[in-house]
Amino acid sequence: MSISKRGGSWRARYYGPDGRQRSKSFKRKSDAERWVAQQRAQMTQGDWIDPARGRVTFGEYAPGWLETRTSAKPKTRHQQASLLRLHILPAWRTVQLDRITFEDLTRWVADLAAGGLGPSGIRQSVYLMSAVLEHAVRSGRIRSNPARGLALPRPRRRDHVFLTHGQLAELADTAGRWRLLVLVLGYTGLRWGEATALRVCDIDFTRRRIDVRRAFSDVGGKIMLGTPKSHLARTVPLPRFLAAELAASVQGKNPDGLVFTTVSGSVVRSANWRQKVFLPARKQAGISDRFRIHDLRHTAAALMIQAGYPPKMLQEILGHASITTTLDLYGHLYPGDMDKYADRLDVAAASTGKAKTRPEDEEDGPEDT
Repeated sequence: MSISKRGGSWRARYYGPDGRQRSKSFKRKSDAERWVAQQRAQMTQGDWIDPARGRVTFGEYAPGWLETRTSAKPKTRHQQASLLRLHILPAWRTVQLDRITFEDLTRWVADLAAGGLGPSGIRQSVYLMSAVLEHAVRSGRIRSNPARGLALPRPRRRDHVFLTHGQLAELADTAGRWRLLVLVLGYTGLRWGEATALRVCDIDFTRRRIDVRRAFSDVGGKIMLGTPKSHLARTVPLPRFLAAELAASVQGKNPDGLVFTTVSGSVVRSANWRQKVFLPARKQAGISDRFRIHDLRHTAAALMIQAGYPPKMLQEILGHASITTTLDLYGHLYPGDMDKYADRLDVAAASTGKAKTRPEDEEDGPEDT
């Protein structure tokens, strides 16, 4: 390592672990000395990174990273490609990886919000940006991920609309030949892609169970068959009346055939079904305009809770990867549980014959401190 003066600047040189010489010029000698000391310390600690590897631009690096995401679902990769194109690359395409800073990222988040992008879109964009930069860290291109710790807007919690049994029956009746699909969505909690991919052989009518193993997804206008969300197969119980109606509807069908199809036998598309069936049925049934197709899944959860399904069972039926997701979405629908379990403790304590009830007219003793 050496430092020499050249004209009005100081040039610092050192040899990296690969035997190649690196150099950098500074206006002040002290800055050159500090830089050389940093490189020496990094090599000693095994933390040295070839600076040339960090000079690749984000626009060059990110698409290659996306191509390696072979384990991600096609719909996920399509959504990530859209986020890159619309919200990330316009700001970072020509910026070198090693020039991306926490401060610049903070301003970018503010710009996204000022441009009208909602909290969910901002969070997804930042998560994706951070994932690319984390990969660059692990690939030895940059030393740390500058996106860590970014302040993100809180997601807007949507007030879900839950139907009663009567409202669900009314919506199903107004849906005509699609009555059974509405009931399946509203009583099993299947996602749209799972319900439309349901085959006759996936239903065990004796046990009244549905095996959820497949799901359709719309990827850029193309219907693709894959696994359920998070790749989690599961078994869902069927109410007796619904099992009977399903059994009658698939009588004589091929076991590998889809339970729900269009008149021509093709896959039911969400957008078409919403426009032609769901919206008119919703209006005729007098249900709130805020009620979406996906709210049939939330309705199923609410009705299960009313029937006494415990949270862990609900998680398994809905296919949530974590009980936290289930409780975040539906925990508020479990009213009175604290009192119920406290009463059970009260009954258990009373059964010993040693639990005494304090007379209301008994004088108060000294307060606990």
